Amino acid sequence: MSTRAFERLPTIRGKLGSTIVVAVAITILISYGLIGFALRNSPRDSEAIDALSLARKLANGQVVAPPAGTMVVRRSTAGEVAVEGENLGVLPPDFDDGVPHWGVIGKDVYAFLPLPDGGSITVLQPSPTRGFLGRISATLGFLQSVWWQFLLAGTAAAVIALVLARWLARGMTQPLRDMAAAARRMETGDYSTRVYTNSRDEVGQLAAAFNRMSQELEQLETSRRDLVANVSHELKTPITAIRAHLENLLDGVEQPDPETLQVMLAQSERLGRLVQQLLDLSRLESGEVPLRREPVPLAPLVGEVLSEIDVARGDRQVALTSEMPDDLPPIDVDRERVHQVLFNLIDNAVRFTPPGGAVRIAAQRHNGAVEVSVADTGMGIPSEALPRLFERFYRVDPSRSREDGGTGIGLAIARSVVEAHGGSITASSEPGEGSTFTFDLPVAAAESTELTEGVATTGRRDP
Repeated sequence: MSTRAFERLPTIRGKLGSTIVVAVAITILISYGLIGFALRNSPRDSEAIDALSLARKLANGQVVAPPAGTMVVRRSTAGEVAVEGENLGVLPPDFDDGVPHWGVIGKDVYAFLPLPDGGSITVLQPSPTRGFLGRISATLGFLQSVWWQFLLAGTAAAVIALVLARWLARGMTQPLRDMAAAARRMETGDYSTRVYTNSRDEVGQLAAAFNRMSQELEQLETSRRDLVANVSHELKTPITAIRAHLENLLDGVEQPDPETLQVMLAQSERLGRLVQQLLDLSRLESGEVPLRREPVPLAPLVGEVLSEIDVARGDRQVALTSEMPDDLPPIDVDRERVHQVLFNLIDNAVRFTPPGGAVRIAAQRHNGAVEVSVADTGMGIPSEALPRLFERFYRVDPSRSREDGGTGIGLAIARSVVEAHGGSITASSEPGEGSTFTFDLPVAAAESTELTEGVATTGRRDP
């Protein structure tokens, strides 16, 4: 069976079974040939029986002349010896016990037959296994004599191999059939199917990878549905508020005074911020936003953000402290994007810290990067919520108002910005003891560091 014939088989079980059967058949043929060659080349009994049969035919006159290559020695009762046929140069032994004998002299086979008159006939034949062609011919003759035994054994071996192959193939391909069925269910949007197997081979590894892919697709589909629902809800709230005020204005219930217009303006600004945040997040995750990286001193940037937070959230009565080491190197970042990360993290910490609490911003150099931490003394975050903190629109307490709890996009943007710079961001918390957000950013190169320090000190670039 050629390779193309195997490729035309519709199932893996068929391919595997056919391969095993063909391999068993080839093995049997080779084994039978070697066995026949060995058996035919070892015992000489059958050759001696043929020589004895020839001696009887010569004695009875059924054969007048010996065949070519055969030596016949006739001994009379008087002790005379006559040699017929080919002289092989070897004189076979003589026996006086009156019974037939046969044996081997070197590589020749002899048969001794006593005659009724007291004489004898001895036939000496060269072994048919002498020489390569002779051995091949003898092997074929031996196999021909026992062909039905070999046929029966080969048939039994092939049947057993086929049964075992189908049984093994069924167990090996079951995960593949399960994956095919699961893939068909995925086409309809069902990503909950998993493939179970105890195999550790390539099929088992493929099943494990398939399960991981199914789980990721299921999570992605869930995130997509949540995103659509959350975006719809977030957009609906300000639109509904603006529409209500417009209807009241048209009906004369409200007057277009500055207070009403200010409420409508705040709702439109909230709607614009939400749309802009969604656009920023989408561009960051797709890598479409180019980073204008430059050496940036961290301490002045943190001070700028703290000033903005103090103006925006001054009524929260939360103490803001910054702990920046004097020898902290500049970071190689996009200033505006890192400003956005710091503002989101500090603003969240202030909003979730009760009056009288504190928010501390610290930094240190760690493993070739600058590690920044924002810690608060708020209510903390439940441990089960930590893995989902950086998902878009996720909020630990959905019951909180949007004004207090935000939209749930700020942390997702912070993660995207930090990862775009090659860093990572994590969160840790103890309920009732506050939370800490930590992220790292790359340190600027040595040349940029010196230049930045010079600009920060003098306020201008030296010529």
